[in-house]
Amino acid sequence: MAFVFIPETSNIMTTSNSIPFYAKLALCLLALVLLGAIIYAGSSILMPICFAILLAMLLLPVVNWLTRKGVPGVPAMLLSILLALLFAGGIIYFLSSQVADFMSDLPAIKEKLNQHLSTAQDWISHHLNINKKQQATAAENVKENMQSGSGGMGTALVSVASGLAMLILLPIYTFLILFYRKLIHKFLVDVFPNRHESRVEEVLTESKTIVQGYMIGLIIEMAIVTALNTAGFLIIGIQYAVFLAVFAAVLNLIPYIGMLIASIICMAVTLTTSDSLNDILWVGVVLIVVQFIDNNFIMPYIVSSKVRINALVSIIGVLIGGGLAGISGMFLSIPVIAVLKAIFDRVDGLKPWGDLLGDDLSLVTTKKRKGRIKKER
Repeated sequence: MAFVFIPETSNIMTTSNSIPFYAKLALCLLALVLLGAIIYAGSSILMPICFAILLAMLLLPVVNWLTRKGVPGVPAMLLSILLALLFAGGIIYFLSSQVADFMSDLPAIKEKLNQHLSTAQDWISHHLNINKKQQATAAENVKENMQSGSGGMGTALVSVASGLAMLILLPIYTFLILFYRKLIHKFLVDVFPNRHESRVEEVLTESKTIVQGYMIGLIIEMAIVTALNTAGFLIIGIQYAVFLAVFAAVLNLIPYIGMLIASIICMAVTLTTSDSLNDILWVGVVLIVVQFIDNNFIMPYIVSSKVRINALVSIIGVLIGGGLAGISGMFLSIPVIAVLKAIFDRVDGLKPWGDLLGDDLSLVTTKKRKGRIKKER
């Protein structure tokens, strides 16, 4: 048997080209299925780590600034995390105080809701010939089906426990990631061959820039959307205007789907606290106008300028993230896709996928122009 020496680069190219397309596709699908299964099964472990990575990237400029001012490394990390916790705690305290005011008015809200339900039952019995007894029986059946086998109390306890675990683990993970960031950086560079070191450095730098810009942009966007919602709701004169404005702005952090959920909830709350149908309609109008301003002015210039991902991929990514890891997965889907795009753009075999994730339509016209020039030649 004869042995022929083939250089390393040629060997890689020959091996990759010898694999049929259907085999590559099968391997890619298998890898995606395994990755999705890992995320779905281990979301309770992975989500705090992912959020800690985002928070560590966001706080890194603060840590560097404190270090330049003479604060030692560990105190600078602890101080930056403390500031982040105070900021988040302030928002949580404000929302909880607003929720407490809302709960204090719950008896009046229930009475108002019963009036609306009675009106709806009268309309159904008059137009659909379904009497109130039949409606009550159907409502009871739906309620029993929702409660049977659902383990509502157990599910609620698990949700509360997972939330507390994330609150406890998040600052610990964040501190450890900041403390060992240079070691993690060295590992990510050394795990690839030396000839790829420059590309790995570019990917790490761009990923950090993307995540920092995206997170800061989201905070600015949330502040602007809160101000616009508050102004609109105060002009209308509805109850809990500030609470609903902040609530809608927080849900707006979930791309595309969050504002839809916020609109439904805000209009439902207004329905139970207002006697005028016009208030409900005006709440919807305010949210639609704010969403239009957000989608066409705030997002493109503040957030999307750092994350160049097309809308189709964003929506699909949000839905997949929600299916795999719930609300946390929805929030993390956009920065994860942005980091993947940064990687794909620098790997020759994955550049078409990077183009697919992006929103640069000039690539299509450029390729058409090149093809037309070749034909003319």
